[in-house]
Amino acid sequence: MRPWFLRLTLCLALSSILVAVSPHRASAQHAQFNADQRDEIVAIIRDALKRDPSILRDAVMALQQEDSRAEAEAHADVVGKLAGELQHAPGDPVAGNPNGAITLVEFSDVRCPYCRRMLPTLAQLLAANKDVRLVYKDLPVLGPGSTLGARAELAADRQGGYARMHDLLMTGSSTITEDVIKADALKAGLNWQQLQADMQSADVSARINANLALAHQLALQGTPAYVVGNTLLPGAVDLAELQKAVDAARRTN
Repeated sequence: MRPWFLRLTLCLALSSILVAVSPHRASAQHAQFNADQRDEIVAIIRDALKRDPSILRDAVMALQQEDSRAEAEAHADVVGKLAGELQHAPGDPVAGNPNGAITLVEFSDVRCPYCRRMLPTLAQLLAANKDVRLVYKDLPVLGPGSTLGARAELAADRQGGYARMHDLLMTGSSTITEDVIKADALKAGLNWQQLQADMQSADVSARINANLALAHQLALQGTPAYVVGNTLLPGAVDLAELQKAVDAARRTN
């Protein structure tokens, strides 16, 4: 068999493998072979895999890369459509430069250990990038304590104390109770009676529900999650990855 035909046959066969292991693909062009040709292709594949098992590994890696690319494009499309709600929803607390050209959106839960670990990373990012505004999206997904904490943070924002309450709750005990919130509110210099009333307000409830709806539309699987430009970064990420996303958004602005 000629070498070029061997390579072509392997290419077609491996393409078939990729389609077979990825049935969710929208469409695929299937080559039509008769029984003898199919048997020959199977024999070629078996022989090639015996000689070089890395062929299958490379094929699977290529499939994974293609799936990652397709997923990123799908996320970018959804993020683009939700840009207004993500970046400029009324009532969202903001840190960094409030007039910054680059917007970083964080979905977090005050009880989430990974969100807590991101606190110094975000501080470093804001310190190094004076054109970044950080939008907080409280996403209470870890039970009643998380909801209580989210309500306290958003209520504190009405007194200009979101950042202080956020830092205290994120660095304190992950067991969040009303007593914990009261103690933190007093440390932050907030009016406790006003905070209690505001925690039960319709506006605070609406803000939390809006964040939960956004997370559902973005198909978030948990916290933390970050949106920079049209890029969605699920999970805790390091400073370098956040900086890369900020730089990419800056280039497209």
